Amino acid sequence: MAFEKAEVPSFYSSNYNVLKRVKAVFLAAKEDFEGGYMASVKKLVHAEVFDSELEQASELLSAGYASAAVVIAGVVLETTLRNLCNEKGIPIGKLDKINSDLAKSGAYNALVHKRITALEGIRNSAAHGKTNEFTREDAGGMISEIEKFVSTTLA
Repeated sequence: MAFEKAEVPSFYSSNYNVLKRVKAVFLAAKEDFEGGYMASVKKLVHAEVFDSELEQASELLSAGYASAAVVIAGVVLETTLRNLCNEKGIPIGKLDKINSDLAKSGAYNALVHKRITALEGIRNSAAHGKTNEFTREDAGGMISEIEKFVSTTLA
């Protein structure tokens, strides 16, 4: 909005005057970016997307598709962990490795590490068609746990 206002030339302004006004807007945006304020916008977008995916998982579970619900919820978990790795400068690898690396880095405690390990197990069972290794309640609990984890991680 500020850029659009600065860009509109008045009757007596030259291109140089427009450039000076636009430059100020660009410098302010650059300062916001360098100050890390744009990262919070990125987190808000991620949170909105994850919320939508977790809603889909809940709907699938309600319709009786526990495996599909678990797989979608697992994607949210894995993406969140990968984003944490990027923030912490941790190399991205297999899910169990990045979970351990994040716990070692102090991104979360040992209890959260164990919960994520359990969630990984449920997701792997669903992804490999081993539906006898988890229950509908496990799937519902997984979605809830991931919602909590994402909300605390993106806060």
